[in-house]
Amino acid sequence: MVAGAMKKNLHPQYRPIVFRDPSVGFAFLTRSTLTSDRTIEWEDGRTYPVVDVDVSSASHPFYTGRGRILDTAGRVERFNQRYGKTS
Repeated sequence: MVAGAMKKNLHPQYRPIVFRDPSVGFAFLTRSTLTSDRTIEWEDGRTYPVVDVDVSSASHPFYTGRGRILDTAGRVERFNQRYGKTS
């Protein structure tokens, strides 16, 4: 075997695939070793396998800036009122 050559049929096939976040209608084409039985026609007119994801950069609160701010002070006060300090 030639030095640096990979063994055949050992590694999964690395191919183009579309990841789609259906909750916001966001999709992107990349390469991956994942497989899927479902396909989608992409903007270039070709058909690619598609994998639906629950969260993407288009829907995650950290990336969109739509995160909730928790009222931690109010929670601590309610805890102290409910259980009180025993000292």
